[in-house]
Amino acid sequence: MKISYKHLILFSILVFFATGKIFATHNRAGEIIIDQTGALSIRATIITYTKASSVPADRDTLEIVWGDGTSQKVPRSNGNGEPLQGDIKLNKYIATHTYGARGTFRISMTDPNRNGGILNVNFPQSDLIPFFIQTTYTFLNSNFQGFNSTPRILQPPIDKGCVGKSFIHSLNAFDPDGDSITYRLITPLQALNSSVPGYDLPDQLRPGANNQISLDAKTGQFRWNTPQQKGEYNIAFQIISYRSGDAIDTTIRDMQVLIEDCKNDPPKITTIDEICVIAGELLKFPVSATDPNTGDRVSLTALGGPFEVLPTNERAVFVGTGGTSKYQVPVVRDTFKWQTTCNQIQQYPYTVVFKALDTSFVTAPNLTNLTDLKTVLIKVVGPPPLNVQCVANSGQVTVSWEKPYFCENALKKYFFGFSVWRREGKAAVPFDKCSPGLAGKGYTQIEFDTIFQMVNGRYVYLDRNVERGKTYCYRILAHFAKRTTANNPYNLVESLPSEEACVQLQRDIPLMTNVSVESTSATAGKMFVRWTKPVAKDLDTIRNPGPYKFVLQRSTGIIRTGFQNVAGATFSNPFFAGLNDTTWVDNNLNTDKNAYTYRVAFYIRGDSLLGYSNIASSHYLTVGYTDRATLLSWEKDVPWSNLKYDIYRQNKTSGVFDSIGTSTNMRYTDEGLVNKVEYCYYIKAYGSYGIEGIASPLINLSQRACGTPLDTVPPCPPILTVLNECDTTGIISEFELKNRLIWTDPSRACKSSDDIARYEVFYANTEGGKFELIETINNVNRFNTEHKNGDEVAGCYYVRAIDSLGNIGRNSNIVCKDNCPYYILPNAFTPNGDGDNDLFKPVRNRTRYISKVDFKVFNRWGQLVFETSKPTLDWNGQNLKGTDLAESTYFYKCLIYEKRVGGEVLSKNILSGYIELIRGN
Repeated sequence: MKISYKHLILFSILVFFATGKIFATHNRAGEIIIDQTGALSIRATIITYTKASSVPADRDTLEIVWGDGTSQKVPRSNGNGEPLQGDIKLNKYIATHTYGARGTFRISMTDPNRNGGILNVNFPQSDLIPFFIQTTYTFLNSNFQGFNSTPRILQPPIDKGCVGKSFIHSLNAFDPDGDSITYRLITPLQALNSSVPGYDLPDQLRPGANNQISLDAKTGQFRWNTPQQKGEYNIAFQIISYRSGDAIDTTIRDMQVLIEDCKNDPPKITTIDEICVIAGELLKFPVSATDPNTGDRVSLTALGGPFEVLPTNERAVFVGTGGTSKYQVPVVRDTFKWQTTCNQIQQYPYTVVFKALDTSFVTAPNLTNLTDLKTVLIKVVGPPPLNVQCVANSGQVTVSWEKPYFCENALKKYFFGFSVWRREGKAAVPFDKCSPGLAGKGYTQIEFDTIFQMVNGRYVYLDRNVERGKTYCYRILAHFAKRTTANNPYNLVESLPSEEACVQLQRDIPLMTNVSVESTSATAGKMFVRWTKPVAKDLDTIRNPGPYKFVLQRSTGIIRTGFQNVAGATFSNPFFAGLNDTTWVDNNLNTDKNAYTYRVAFYIRGDSLLGYSNIASSHYLTVGYTDRATLLSWEKDVPWSNLKYDIYRQNKTSGVFDSIGTSTNMRYTDEGLVNKVEYCYYIKAYGSYGIEGIASPLINLSQRACGTPLDTVPPCPPILTVLNECDTTGIISEFELKNRLIWTDPSRACKSSDDIARYEVFYANTEGGKFELIETINNVNRFNTEHKNGDEVAGCYYVRAIDSLGNIGRNSNIVCKDNCPYYILPNAFTPNGDGDNDLFKPVRNRTRYISKVDFKVFNRWGQLVFETSKPTLDWNGQNLKGTDLAESTYFYKCLIYEKRVGGEVLSKNILSGYIELIRGN
């Protein structure tokens, strides 16, 4: 007997009513936004975009789950909802809640069903999958870290796409706290910690080089180049907020995209990509949109953070023709304007998304409206402090700058203070409007304060940590910060740096210019030392009369303590004119093992100590080693700036030291050497004070040091590939129940792998499980093996190489292979005892990768007549009491629990359908 189509329809209706569910297409998109209103209180806004014509599924109330064990029914706050284009309605549900303590909470909402017919969600029964959205929210310590509100997602998810045309959607999130935001694609959820079944990314349907999706983690722009199949697709995103480097909340937007077969072409927006503006400046730039289809009209709109800032009178505007035109080019020209203020300074760029929407009322009034989105990043930076000046006097520098600072009266005490930055010697740091701050630009922060003293109406800082004769350059930064309820700062932002101001301190004492190794020895080493005398006008010889005396002092090592007078190195003269730049050769030192540091004590009036010169050490070279290379590094403490270093190596034939390279930092690697052969080196340093009247360059040599290369470098990691039957046809094959491992030859990747002695293969039976050595392969020319683990192929592998000296190479990539269940059910069987098709069981009986099932069979009235957990099913057509069932059509639902590399998991494929039980002969 065969059941008619009419009976099938009736049967399906009866099944749905019998199970107590009426399904209707409904939800298209949604997210949950959180605003903190008190130390432990929030306001949550559920935002949904629903199918307007799906009236039976309209929700005037939703239930919000607060994540603390409580929930609440929330009525819709915007009446019957706000109608949008394309049969879409915007709904908002607002509720407040107070928690018992600080923590992280998952705030969620579940609606029974999504839209029907979504191609990449449990197709064709996507309307059976719940629509679930959540926001993970963290209460911070409001006294120290401030309040936390989640980003607002400003761009509505309502745009359509066409087959073969690029589709763009921008999330366009704005964080009112100034936190940083990143975006990522995720699998949508159907419940807490439960992904929707049967989900594939949109580009996995008809995949290919012309069907690719991407998401810009910085801007939140999603691009699909290009859809290949018409229909409705689902995508989901996480918007993650960070404060002080820590993720503090995560908002999920779950949305559908409608792709149609259409002949229309999207419009094209032309404008800038990104720009930086100094607070206080008027930002103004043009935006235009054109459409390639004659007769189309285009509207141009904009959304983004600059339209959301507070106070409202400081928001951007988008003005111009703002309208539509029947002409193709130009269609519309508008102008973005924003009079920026100090209140909008923040560390991260604002996002503005311009949207061009075309319409056609002439040639094709029913044409699908297409859009183009253009994301522009706008960074508002703090202006630099102005008119920085510095004056040297009596061993200190007075640094001052203009008051008032332009932004010191920003809204809500947003201005926080200044920092002072310094470097030795001048530097040409180019002005870059997009590069606030000074970190990594050669300056060191020496002071940070919210309140600097004022002198003569200027901010003033006194730098006492300076050395005579040096040139110091200063820059000032302004800082901005939001404040907690206890007035503590968070989300600090730096301004653009001020112009540089430099000053040279008085040279009223000697300056060290050379500490150079003349001879390397453990007992007879020699050190060449030189210093310059003071400048007469800086010394003021009338106030500081002679006799004058230099006394050279030395300490062992690169240290600034423990100085002792060098025997014989005392130089006196009754007259300043009789003093000269002086040199000294310090003998009988252990320059092989030690560096030495020197200074000069300077006396006036014979025995009155005026002060000490600056300190200078020798350059001390250390030679390390690795495989066929030596690793040279050196250290020093000198008052001048070294510009470069020449490296010299002793020639094995002539014994002469040859120059082999140059470095601008204090390290060098000499490669291409022979292992177990000694090589000797010294360093030649070129330095300068950058001071007029002092010779430049200042040349100083290190001691000679030797080292012997040895092979300490492990082999490179192989690249592993694992193949099994799941990589071929998914059915019985030459790989049945075994994994074939193939790896690359590491010696082709790097020189350190040319002496491999063996390979080791490791295996773990589950992902994240403990790896164990399963095989050692001593044939270094063999790059494959096979492994079998019972009746499964699931497991993880890596391979590593070991060289002849026992150096263990890094592990290869870990490859985890999964079982490939192949579970298909027939639609009929004949339990008539003839030995042919008497049992209802899976096609091909491929069940070895299935741990259990939840198989249920219902009659046309929705009553359960049979169930089993056996993967083989083996249903003989009898009911639960063992009585033969009548010949008819039955409905089944089957949940499949698979043996996977991560353990037992519920399959994302939920099987359901109809079974014809036939008893005729």
